[in-house]
Amino acid sequence: MLGQKKIFTACMVLIAALVALPALAQQKRAITVGESKGLPFSDGIVVGNTLYIAGTEGTDETNKLKAGGIAPETQAALDNIQKVLKKAGFELGDIVSVTVYLADIKDFPEMNKVYKSVMPDPKPTRATIQAAGLVNDARIEISAIAMKAK
Repeated sequence: MLGQKKIFTACMVLIAALVALPALAQQKRAITVGESKGLPFSDGIVVGNTLYIAGTEGTDETNKLKAGGIAPETQAALDNIQKVLKKAGFELGDIVSVTVYLADIKDFPEMNKVYKSVMPDPKPTRATIQAAGLVNDARIEISAIAMKAK
């Protein structure tokens, strides 16, 4: 009888450990590129095999918007997303979903030209909307979700 109780207890401990394992694997890890900018959000968050990338503007290394219009801002935003991906151990090809916010929907064709030249095939899903206003008077902001195969 005592042996059966020990086996039962050991089985229950093993089951509890197996149940807790996925929760441990789902812990959040914040990704920050460069120095903290003092903003109330992370550049990205990794949960399990998924990376959530915050809305990213087309800024240069001094955090100033890239001059020259929508094309340079789009390129800079995508470059900044690649920095977050790299820091988190992901690649551009791991992106599965993108949301593009444009200050002016008339910039869509020029933005799309840059986007198509950067994003690898197969292209991720994407939504593009015009926003009433973007922070810093940006012309574009891009957020993304990336996943690594298990």
